Amino acid sequence: MKKTREIIFHGVMLVLALIWIYPYVWLFLSSIKPADEIFTRFFPTRITLEHYEYIFTMAEKMERPFLRAFLNSVFVTVTVTLSVVITSAIIGYGLAKLRFKGSNAVFNFIIFQMLFPGFMFIIPLFVLIRKLGLYNTYPAMIVPFLMSAWGLFMITQSYKTIPQDYIEAAKIDGASTLWIIFKVMIPLSRSTLSIVGLFTFIGIWDNFLWPLMVVKDYNKMPLSVLLATFNHEYAAYVGPLMAGSVIQTIPMVLIFLIFRKQFLQGISMSFK
Repeated sequence: MKKTREIIFHGVMLVLALIWIYPYVWLFLSSIKPADEIFTRFFPTRITLEHYEYIFTMAEKMERPFLRAFLNSVFVTVTVTLSVVITSAIIGYGLAKLRFKGSNAVFNFIIFQMLFPGFMFIIPLFVLIRKLGLYNTYPAMIVPFLMSAWGLFMITQSYKTIPQDYIEAAKIDGASTLWIIFKVMIPLSRSTLSIVGLFTFIGIWDNFLWPLMVVKDYNKMPLSVLLATFNHEYAAYVGPLMAGSVIQTIPMVLIFLIFRKQFLQGISMSFK
């Protein structure tokens, strides 16, 4: 009876997994099909890279620089991810291990701020960006996300599980606060840092609404926004759009494969 339940459970999970992955498989196959087979066949009769060639050649003539947009996405996403990881690691130490007046109030405020959806702050933030003269610039896409309340919360909770004895031993050896953070705390919390970095990377890479609001120059747009503008004006070019969407997903797949071990360790620890 138990074996039957396990078979049924794994069968259901397999079906759900196939349903979840189907759109991605269809997207990839559509990007390597001839244009006339995209909506008529699931598997292509022949494999072609014409759609990928198109977005890197003809797209420039349509004022849609896909390669530059890809590099823009890489620059913005990597900058924000590194900033979030570093600021969370440093500030989290202060919240977790340093006792100062108002420390609990600061931590409670971080939790309180996480309760509000991000779109509530879009209009005030947009006005602030305009007032600072950052509209239609790279900093407009970077500055509002240099710190993360969620990242601070995750790292702070992880630091609280680290014994104080490690810190005291480092202080006895003459270690500075930054040395303790980067040589003791971060190595012991790398699984949590991997989760923060991974989800920050995915969130910024896929961010669409905010870059759409603050950037109008095609040469400064991230790939997600440029693909949307291309789809809006050149919807008939389905093949190149599918190819661009595949390119959009590649970095996220690579990041997950590289940090998969740390990610799974962090997830397992969060459920303990």
